[in-house]
Amino acid sequence: MPRVVITGLGPVTPIGVGAEAFHQAQLAGKSGVRRITRYDTEAYKLPVKIAGEVDVEVGDYLDRREVRRLDRFVQLALIGAELAIRDAGLDLEREDPTRVGTLVGSGIGGIKTWEDQFKVYFERGPHRLSPFFIPMVIANMASGHVAMKYGLMGPSSTVVTACATGTDAVGSAFRVLKAGLADVMLAGGTEAAVTPMAIGGFAVMKALSTRNDEPERASRPFTKSRDGFVLGEGAGILVLETLEHALARGARIYAEIVGFGRSADAHHITEPHPEGLGAVLAIRSALEEAGVAPEAVDYVNAHGTSTPHNDRVEVLALKKVFGPHAKKLAVSSTKSMTGHLLGAAGAVEAIATAQALHSGVLPPTINYDDPDPELDLDFVPNQPREAQVTYALSNSFAFGGQNAVLLLKRFAG
Repeated sequence: MPRVVITGLGPVTPIGVGAEAFHQAQLAGKSGVRRITRYDTEAYKLPVKIAGEVDVEVGDYLDRREVRRLDRFVQLALIGAELAIRDAGLDLEREDPTRVGTLVGSGIGGIKTWEDQFKVYFERGPHRLSPFFIPMVIANMASGHVAMKYGLMGPSSTVVTACATGTDAVGSAFRVLKAGLADVMLAGGTEAAVTPMAIGGFAVMKALSTRNDEPERASRPFTKSRDGFVLGEGAGILVLETLEHALARGARIYAEIVGFGRSADAHHITEPHPEGLGAVLAIRSALEEAGVAPEAVDYVNAHGTSTPHNDRVEVLALKKVFGPHAKKLAVSSTKSMTGHLLGAAGAVEAIATAQALHSGVLPPTINYDDPDPELDLDFVPNQPREAQVTYALSNSFAFGGQNAVLLLKRFAG
């Protein structure tokens, strides 16, 4: 059965665009959370005025005429794909297009286009809707446009599992490669939901931080004063290859994917199972697929949203899986820097995990200045840490109780 490796990274995030910029921002403990500029927050009576926005000039990557026909979630995915292909040194003209596939997910899809077209519908009537309305909003268009741009005719699909989407997409692409159905997969997640409707919807659920006066300190996973997550936008696209294919073309290898676990809490529409049963099952499934004992894991890139229930349950799940070894784990949340990128989060965090394995430096959990005594693990507080990690987990736990976990291994030949 083929082994699967990561050879290209395309992060498009609030703290950096491109593999090197993203990595350096993590090491600097940079926060990408700011006052919202995407729309006038004063025009809406909402308690949340902060988010993680991506600072990127879309026209540097995409044709400006094309941009008008694409929702921002697709734009960010195309940028991420371009960056990942460049980073991998992948010459697609030399590849069999039927052996290169795409698997890019989105939790929400084209919500900005939905909002714009609702206004057109109610003010001017349905006959004035854009003919591109439907193709701009449906979630599969990120995968579709990546495939169309590069002429990729291999397996193509879309995953929509809310906050687990990015991890689910990478794991699903891993399975495609293990099954021998492709040689290369472009996989990940994308989201562009910094809009009045999305912010409003999460705000009325009381899910978001209202620390508007200190945006950079608002995302504070595992702390006593955490008060909700910070919504962010972005994309994370990875180039995955079979090991044989990567070695044949002399590719740089960041890490190997060795396990993938999925599960359902079967409990509640938004809250995780109070005993962490679904999270435990997903983590154990990833370990079992790889044949790796819990004690072999050194690092966990946590889901770590900065919400009271999620952080507590994730720590509980880690303790159940790892027992006494949990206290020896390094556990950090890159959401402390990027905010929560929803459908893109898991893919961006898989990129961060691969970079940690490759570089030997773990990203910190920033804003960790008031520990919660109930959450007593090593959260790599505030500063990056040098550590030669062999196995690392990347966790994603979603609304609807859908969970996805990746197990990565440092590549040593």
